[in-house]
This record gives sequence, structure tokens and C-alpha cells, in this order.
Amino acid sequence: MIPTELPQLLRPRALQPGDLVVVASLSGPLHAQYEPDLEQAVVVLERMGFRVRRAPLLEAGRHRWWSAATPAEIAKEFNALLRDPEVRAVIAHDGGQTVFGYLDLIDVEAIRADPKPILGYSDISLLHLVLYARTGLVGFHADLATPGLGGHWQAAPAARQAELEKLYSTLLTSTQPIGALPTTPSWECWRAGRAEGQLIGGVINRIALAQATPYALPLERFDGAVLFWEELGGQAAHVWSYLQVLRHAGILDRISGMVVGIPTAIDGLDSPDGSPTLREIVLDVLGERDIPVLGNVEVGHAGPNLPMPVGTRVALDAQQRTLSLLEPAVVRSR
Repeated sequence: MIPTELPQLLRPRALQPGDLVVVASLSGPLHAQYEPDLEQAVVVLERMGFRVRRAPLLEAGRHRWWSAATPAEIAKEFNALLRDPEVRAVIAHDGGQTVFGYLDLIDVEAIRADPKPILGYSDISLLHLVLYARTGLVGFHADLATPGLGGHWQAAPAARQAELEKLYSTLLTSTQPIGALPTTPSWECWRAGRAEGQLIGGVINRIALAQATPYALPLERFDGAVLFWEELGGQAAHVWSYLQVLRHAGILDRISGMVVGIPTAIDGLDSPDGSPTLREIVLDVLGERDIPVLGNVEVGHAGPNLPMPVGTRVALDAQQRTLSLLEPAVVRSR
């Protein structure tokens, strides 16, 4: 169970050149056709200066239902990585539908003893939320290995790839704040204003569902927070419903700002039949809550992802379309 007091922010140790990063199947399996993408992701990580190893469950063709293995098997491998002092970071190969199955099997004491960056989005955003709630661990809501570093990154222009490599490397190795994240023309001001607070977020369905577990974030964690979220698939009405869940839970009354990712494959948005835009859905649920909202930011399945270090302090200026990381995600030593 989560302790009643709120844990202090727990930053991992900064990575050094030559440190070992392990790519692991923390949720979904590796399909054989994506082996080249995974190999390309390893090249990207090595170009950043890290040694890279694949965890044993990350084997093409291995699967159990929709997962890489049973939840217990995934948890066993994950815990071994958390306990191994040589492993300095873990990046999920892909998302999926499995993390809910092993939330109660994670060795949180190993995390407290040796916190490490855990990178990923989608189903992995649930890990970030729960581990932040239980230990205060900074979660690295960032690109997955196979569809991200080996997929979306490779389709991006060379200049964008170089920008992302530098950004990710700096986030993992530097104890200085990054400052403003690089903007793109897709960013939109949906409601003007400024806010500063801790970043909290992930896939909106995982945010809502996590609050129904014993590992929910205490509401106090949302006081003054900048909430970021995105969604893949489903219906526009589902997004509206998840936002209503956050409203009923009291979360929307506590946050100071919102960052919304680019919607991906959501049915019922911007249709000729008069369906709402995502902006209209967000503002409808927010109602009279006068908080800044920045929309269409690369923080999810649309990719390539900008990193969102969960738990760290950020500054949002929706009208100027800026989002700045005000503090580092890692520390020099522990």
C-alpha cells in the first residue's frame, strides 16, 4: 500500500558515457517484423554513448496472449533489472496491456535503494504514475525503443533526429535544467495563461484507471500540477468520459495547467457530421476553470516524443506556446 505521507521526489543517478541501458519487454511482445526497428533503436542509444543490452524476454515471437510473457515473468525480469547495479536505465521496447497485471509485484525497495530512469509511454505511463505515487521516482515519459527510437525517429528529418538525440542524452546525463523544450508548428494555445508546477500525466485512460487502484496518486499530488495527457484509439466520447472522471475525482480542480498530446486514431473527432474537435471536448469539460491549455504537443503515440519527466517542475505559457523544464530529472550521485 502507498504510505499516507507523500514521498519526496526521487531522482535517478545521472548516466555516464558507457553506462548500461537495457531494452526490456515491460508489456507487449516483439513481433518479428519489428526486429529491424529494435536494432535501429539500439544504434540510436549507442550513438548517445551508452552500452545496450536486450533483456531475455525481448525475443521475437515470444508471447503470451497480448503480452511478452505472464505478468509474473515480466515482473521477475523487471525486478532483476532494478536490483542489478550494472543496469543504469531501462527503456521499454513497446507499450501494450500488461502493466496492470504486475503493479503489486514490483520491488519498490529496489527502486528506493537504486533509482534508475525508466523510459516509455503508453502502458508504461502507468508505471510512471504508480512508481511516482509509491516512491517519488521521476518517471521518464519518453519514446519507446521499437516504435519510437527505431520507428518514428527514423521517419523524422535528420535535423529533428539530431535534436531529439541531444535532448534525450542531456535529460539522462545532465544535472542542469534543460529549459524550453523545442516547439513545432503543431502546438496550439487552447486557453491562454501561465502556470508552474509538477508534471503529472500519461495516457488519459491509464491516469483515470490508476486512480481506481490501491496505488492511486493521492489527490494532493495534483495540487498545482501541470497535467499532460494523450490518447490512442477509441472514441471521442471516451476521451470526454475520461476527462469527466478526472473532474469527478477532483483532479481538474487542483491542477494549474494542462498539456494535451496530438490525438491518434480517435474516432469521432473533426468529422463532417459536426463532431467536436479535441479542443472543444477539453474546454467543455474544463468549463469555467481558468487554467492554461496547450494542445497538439508531441507527448505520446503521434511521436517522435518530447520527454516529459514526471514529478519535475515545469513552466507553461500557453499563449507563447512554450513548455520549459525548470529542474533536472537526474542527480550526479546518490
